[in-house]
Amino acid sequence: MRSDIDDHRRRVVLVEQGVWKFPKESLPLALGYLKAAALADPEINSELSFSIRNFKGGTSLAEIAHDLFSGPIPDVLAFSVFGWNLWTFGSLAQTFRQLNPEGWIIFGGTHVAHGADRLFRLFPELDVVVNGEGEFVFIDLLHAYLKGRSRRELGDVLGISFKGEDGAVVTTTPRERIKDLNQIPSPFLTGALEMKAPDGSFRYEVALMETNRGCPYRCAFCYWGGAIGQRIRSFSRERLREELDYLGFHGADTVVLCDANFGMLPSDEAFIDDLIATRDKYGFPRAIETSWAKNKSRVFRDVVRKMKSTGLKSSFTLALQSLNDDALRSMNRQNMRLNDWEELVKWLGGEGLDCYAELIWNTPGETIQSFLSGYDRLAKHVSRIAVYPLLLMPNTKYADKKDQYGLVTVRGEHDDFEYVLGHQSISISEHAEMQPFLFWARSIAETSFYRYIWAPLREFAGISQSQVLLNLTDWFKKSSDPIAVELAVLQKCAINSDFLPEMVARLYSDSHLQALLDTWWTESVMPILPAKCAPFISETYRFDCLSRPIHEDTAHLHSELRMVELYGERYYVRQDLEFDYDVPAMVSALQSGLKVSLEPQPTHITLYFLLGVSEHIQSHEMVSHYVGKTFEQIELPDSALYDPESRNQTHLSHSQLSQPLKY
Repeated sequence: MRSDIDDHRRRVVLVEQGVWKFPKESLPLALGYLKAAALADPEINSELSFSIRNFKGGTSLAEIAHDLFSGPIPDVLAFSVFGWNLWTFGSLAQTFRQLNPEGWIIFGGTHVAHGADRLFRLFPELDVVVNGEGEFVFIDLLHAYLKGRSRRELGDVLGISFKGEDGAVVTTTPRERIKDLNQIPSPFLTGALEMKAPDGSFRYEVALMETNRGCPYRCAFCYWGGAIGQRIRSFSRERLREELDYLGFHGADTVVLCDANFGMLPSDEAFIDDLIATRDKYGFPRAIETSWAKNKSRVFRDVVRKMKSTGLKSSFTLALQSLNDDALRSMNRQNMRLNDWEELVKWLGGEGLDCYAELIWNTPGETIQSFLSGYDRLAKHVSRIAVYPLLLMPNTKYADKKDQYGLVTVRGEHDDFEYVLGHQSISISEHAEMQPFLFWARSIAETSFYRYIWAPLREFAGISQSQVLLNLTDWFKKSSDPIAVELAVLQKCAINSDFLPEMVARLYSDSHLQALLDTWWTESVMPILPAKCAPFISETYRFDCLSRPIHEDTAHLHSELRMVELYGERYYVRQDLEFDYDVPAMVSALQSGLKVSLEPQPTHITLYFLLGVSEHIQSHEMVSHYVGKTFEQIELPDSALYDPESRNQTHLSHSQLSQPLKY
């Protein structure tokens, strides 16, 4: 492979920007595919050099421009476009055209596919929009470029839109989808992506992978993978095994699959077998996150059991989106076997595993009343509920039939998403009324900030999860505390998720905000509790607070903390905490539908907190891995699972902690 800085070759620069400002980069998987495919072509590899510019969310336009254009000016600039970076990339295209009038500018990605008419109006400097899978289309474009073809004469390149000589938009015949995905060179095995950070650690926040492409469903809000209702095509097990080995060797802690329905195919169980084998070989990866199959088949249950038995971590998702029949019909989801979710939650609980659920706010057919009713019905079984605002994604049924549903939208101020403000069953004023609730639902319930209080409040005090959140909303609205006044502004903007990462980080690291929430609890919740259950619920709240993930920036505030190493991982320890009730056991019993006595049961509990939450604090999927756990709840490696003596020795060696943390 030729060096990326070979001076005589013309320069192709591939650009991506993630949505969140994580401490580490997001892995640029799409650009890795493009680069790997291009480098596998001998002519392209000999004539062109390739570099990837991968920017974090929050990086300013000026910073990106200086990075791209302060050195040698690219000859071809190709962007992986999402709704959150379209305007930034459009501005960069304007700058590039000033610096290189003859250079080529290419946009690709599901957000821009089939949207050329609008895009060329917005960004006259743009040359090409790719309308489907991009790997081999990109190669065809580069061959045309090397042959000296005009960017106005690309009619024989399938699957693109471009501007002809007369300025009119030309869209070519769609290119067939790639049937054999193994034809695409691996971005990992070819070395197209750098794996190590300067300090030698794994470079990226998580390791993104695909095991397949396609989704058989036709959900009205979704355009997964660039097509609707498409046949699933899979990479070979042999290739995926090699990629897992590569990632394990480089220390990737978490694999996140870009699959639409993992746990649907028999090959998914084989993938888990290979991931576990890789972890046993290298110690990595230790967790997997994915979009699980909507209908949970035997394959899903076999996969889950295998993950549990081997200590492989994950978050299990119920992607329900709504529990209202009218809304489900508008989504094209009424025929999915989603009504089995209650049985599935019980099964997961019986396996000792947690899950979280997803709802979409403001879908056609929904009302405030039906949404809150569905939210509380779901919360009886799953308290961790992620609520996403409905966005009109390009090429979806909702976008195509916007007028039919009476959808009123506003385009994002800093992104290119259309946010739904109202429709035939929810007015704009009702949508505005719900924003504070959505703010706290996403900040508090979705992120596991409170985990234990929900069931006792519901079962003993008759207060539903939505009522708790509405109570919190009202209290903050009336509070004159400077923090409450500051947050009042953010509460009006829950339509846009930009607030969430910083809010989550603040919840777990800002002791003043935590104290304010304690004041809300004392002033607004405790007075309305029945006297009989108040002591237990108060102790449950205390346990919730003491078992939250411990942010490294605040650890020094807790003099009682100790540090210990268990099976190669470092933990903060809160030792021998005394409670009037066995809160975890009682809440677990409540969630299982068992009767619970409110007689005091003095209990001593030691909690272990995995270090590292500061690196994942902005991800609600990841933060749940860092909550306080008893020794018995810690996910153990295979060696400990099958060696009780080793487990006992480790427990004994750490049961006499006496030294505080050193700073």
